[in-house]
Amino acid sequence: MLTLVARRLPQAALTLLLLSLAAWFAIGLMPGDPIALALTADPRLSAADAERLRALHGLDRPLLERWLHWAVGALRGEFGYSRLYARPAAAVLWPALGSTLVLLGAALALAAAGGVALGVLAARRPRWGRAVDAAATLGQAVPGFWLAIMLILAFAVTLGWLPAGGSADEGWTGEWRFLLLPVLTLALGNFAAYARQTTAAMLDALRQPWAAAARARGASDARVAWRHAFPNAAVPVLAVAAVDAGSLVSGALVVETVFARPGMGRLLYEAVMGNDHNLALLALLLVAAVTLLATLAADLAQRALDPRLR
Repeated sequence: MLTLVARRLPQAALTLLLLSLAAWFAIGLMPGDPIALALTADPRLSAADAERLRALHGLDRPLLERWLHWAVGALRGEFGYSRLYARPAAAVLWPALGSTLVLLGAALALAAAGGVALGVLAARRPRWGRAVDAAATLGQAVPGFWLAIMLILAFAVTLGWLPAGGSADEGWTGEWRFLLLPVLTLALGNFAAYARQTTAAMLDALRQPWAAAARARGASDARVAWRHAFPNAAVPVLAVAAVDAGSLVSGALVVETVFARPGMGRLLYEAVMGNDHNLALLALLLVAAVTLLATLAADLAQRALDPRLR
């Protein structure tokens, strides 16, 4: 386990470094810069003022030199200021990261629990297999933004049971009412992979000789399924969870925008569209770091379940 962690951490650091370089060039090559936006917002600024501001903020230097300056500052814990919020970029991101992690964690838990339960049901009761496969197909086919709009129309507009978006002002006490619809939107769109992978893995495990031996010793079907077959079937399901973490992060952009939640997805969109280099780059790196850590956690869990992988 420690060997895997020691090998993965340098790989993750190199991945984040290369990703920051690619993102810096992609954002830097976009048309316009903060000074050009300031010129359009304040007509009193002259061309001489613009050149002076570009020199003051280092925008007149080559992109690679500016990235090296940013990288050295990031290693010291200095991530620069957000142009949109006029605050340190890290101070803007930490609350948004917490909100997104709560949303993603709840959606991942709900999608995994529902998908695994349906997959085990389909493997143990073949007559339910077609219904589970149809539900999984429907979950994959429905676009996330359309599902979010339908849930808002049904539960917020028509029934009035839940708020249409935003977050609770009084803290975590009433936050679950604002979280329920976004979590359902993300979970329903991602449970299909768990259901199908669990069904295939459980069917393969239940056909193994040791499953037949357990039945011959008098073990019940439920014990054979959950005690003997599921730990072996869980190994490929964990691989799906690692991949799903990245897809959930990308899906959070749409969900947080539709439900007006102050999370990482919405913040990243605003930073890119507002040409806020420091905020956009730091948000992108945090999203990538969360995905890499989720992949590492899934690999460690796989090795804990299957000694052959160690």
